[in-house]
Amino acid sequence: MIITRTPFRISFFGGGTDYPAWFREHGGQVLATSINKYCYISCRYLPPFFDHKHRIVYSRIENVKNINEIEHPAIRGVLSWLNWEKGLEIHHDGDLPARSGLGSSSSFTVGLINSLLALRGERISKKDLGQKAIFVEQDVLQEHVGSQDQISAAYGGFNKILFHQNGDFSVEPVIISSQRQEELQSHMMLFFTGISRNAPEIAKSKIDNFKDRTIELKTLNNMVDEGMSILLSKNSPISDFGRLLHESWMLKRSLSDKVSNAFVDQVYDTARKNGALGGKILGAGGGGFFLIFASPEKQAGIRESLKDLIYVPIRFEFGGSQVVLYQPDGLGERTGDR
Repeated sequence: MIITRTPFRISFFGGGTDYPAWFREHGGQVLATSINKYCYISCRYLPPFFDHKHRIVYSRIENVKNINEIEHPAIRGVLSWLNWEKGLEIHHDGDLPARSGLGSSSSFTVGLINSLLALRGERISKKDLGQKAIFVEQDVLQEHVGSQDQISAAYGGFNKILFHQNGDFSVEPVIISSQRQEELQSHMMLFFTGISRNAPEIAKSKIDNFKDRTIELKTLNNMVDEGMSILLSKNSPISDFGRLLHESWMLKRSLSDKVSNAFVDQVYDTARKNGALGGKILGAGGGGFFLIFASPEKQAGIRESLKDLIYVPIRFEFGGSQVVLYQPDGLGERTGDR
């Protein structure tokens, strides 16, 4: 039995520049952190006592004899890519709902690859894990997704991630004082809009607009360095970070008419009227989780004004995807291959 724990993430600046269609021509960068909400995946070799060979448990249950019968696209894709032969039982549990802007799909892919390789007795570096997850989502599954979520999930921590024109990436941890980090965290509020959305569909609409949004994307890219300068400056108040988030959200909304909608705009306007300095919808847009940036003394009023939404307290996390249980000598292994 193998169990992995893989974090979700929030992205502050630079979203959009992490798509290959953009950074292979211009380069890109994001400022993002993983948070203490997780995707858990358990894998074990399935004992050979059942009519089915594979059992997959998530929001539904699949019992199948062949990999190509699996309906869950990521599981089918990863197992096919790995040329998996032994019978498996895979369980998935998540702290927060899927399709909500926190990179949950990529956390799932990262955690699944980590689990399966550990089950085979293979160790993998964080960089290799991120690269493999990017390959699976972009090349095997042919999804319209960026490259930041997989890296944040694999590495964990608060990072500046740079995307190079040759397709490679590098990860630079954000080194700030514990006081500054605590100040930043204390200003963050996370609300669930209740809307799940199809992120690849929204992402495709943004990708299609890239050629007409060069100025906006270059500005979003530059905001990564502006955000870093604010955090590192002894003279810049943390409120400047919130105001930059507001500018970033206004730009992000212009990338596609699918990024926001009347309900999302109403949520943000309500938060702003009650003292929020900035914020943004997380992920591709259209719904999911909204990050609000506000001073602690304003937060009670904001929570009251948005009481119909679910408020989720969050903290940064620094572990990335980890194997939290390793017990390889399960029943299926002792009784041989299926």
